[in-house]
Amino acid sequence: MEKEHLKVSKQLLVLNFGGGANPAILLKYSRQVGKYNLTGIYHEDLDNLGGAVSSIAIPQPKTRRVTFHAARKFGDIGLEVGGIWGGGSPLNGREFQVAEGTSGNYTVLTDKIQASDNFGGKIKMTYQSGRVNAYAQAGAFGLVASNGGDYTQTFTGWRLKESGGGNQTNVLAGFTYSVGDFQIAPNFLWQKPIVGPMPNDVGAPGRLRNIIQDPFSVRSNRETTAGEILLSYDPTPATWMYEWDNDRSEDAKFAMNIGFVYRKHPTAQDAAIGFSDTRDFLIFPNSAPAEDLWEAHSRVVSKLTPELGLIANMYYGTAQANGSDERLIKRGGGDVRFIYKKVKVTGAVKVNDWGPFDYHRDFNLTYPLQMSLDISTSLGKPDWFILPDTRIGIMGTWRSLNEFSPRYSPNQAEPFADQPIISPIGFPNGSEWEIRTYVHINIGK
Repeated sequence: MEKEHLKVSKQLLVLNFGGGANPAILLKYSRQVGKYNLTGIYHEDLDNLGGAVSSIAIPQPKTRRVTFHAARKFGDIGLEVGGIWGGGSPLNGREFQVAEGTSGNYTVLTDKIQASDNFGGKIKMTYQSGRVNAYAQAGAFGLVASNGGDYTQTFTGWRLKESGGGNQTNVLAGFTYSVGDFQIAPNFLWQKPIVGPMPNDVGAPGRLRNIIQDPFSVRSNRETTAGEILLSYDPTPATWMYEWDNDRSEDAKFAMNIGFVYRKHPTAQDAAIGFSDTRDFLIFPNSAPAEDLWEAHSRVVSKLTPELGLIANMYYGTAQANGSDERLIKRGGGDVRFIYKKVKVTGAVKVNDWGPFDYHRDFNLTYPLQMSLDISTSLGKPDWFILPDTRIGIMGTWRSLNEFSPRYSPNQAEPFADQPIISPIGFPNGSEWEIRTYVHINIGK
């Protein structure tokens, strides 16, 4: 009887010392019991990471957590349940602020993390039959029950996913319907923090929470009601368009998708973390305001022959800065990668978009137009991924500037300027460009 019900047992020990996360030890145990697949993970942060080199990888407060997952199939229906206990002694008892009232009349209260704030759970159901795939899931997570981002690929390439942080309740649902080589896939997300963000106009002693000084903050888990529609054309499903390595494995003469995402954000967020010019942590005083955002996007893949291929990505929509700047930008752009035998060409165009570094989005620094072109040749066949390779190439970059760009010189002096005037005549908006040549040598296999 033991062999009939306990079929598979897997253990995994992982030490994590990089990638912008706190150094940690993880222990994973998986087992199949009858028709149930069971998994448990224990995660213990060994220390706070301390410094960081990018605002996109600010370490979370030191914590520990235990997660549990169970899955089973019932014919065409799949059922998954999961639970988390996170935080424990490193976070229990830490204080945080809450603002009550209306603008100009806030009352700032102080609360503490309780043991009940460590727990969370979710449930997910899937249905697969013929042309139709569908799913629905719901979850609730305590203030510090942060389980990390959800990278699960459910049926197609949807962009709306559970943010993975604590302090939220959420509901997601979507379905796909296929007709021949075409697929239509609507998707829906609703999420709301249990404790909302501190308002931007709160007065002292109140302040916006942030992930360095407080046990939690409201960022990616901000209140959101969102929907998306994704249309796909994929004539070669054996090389699925949304597989992680599709750039390399796709063999269709022509495959593409086009999608549209709309997000309604009725509230602002807590403070983001950036870096000052001395590379010290900078806590922004405010956050971008409540705003509705949308974006259209598309991807095209064409592998005409094993030696000739093209991949293009395009986008157009609205977006907000990570920091405290209130300006809403409307941006667009795309990139194209082209490989023919041993030659690889990569080009990109961005209109009214942020520059290439994280601080550009943090401080809402945009360029009216950015263009780049990279041409290279290699000893072997070029790869669609950026992997070690021996190659030689030339790359050029050009950007135009305006008042929202770094290194911009004003077109004319203000008549009542309270800052030193660079020139009483002024300068044109200007532009900047760079041309570089490079040689990459791979001494590995």
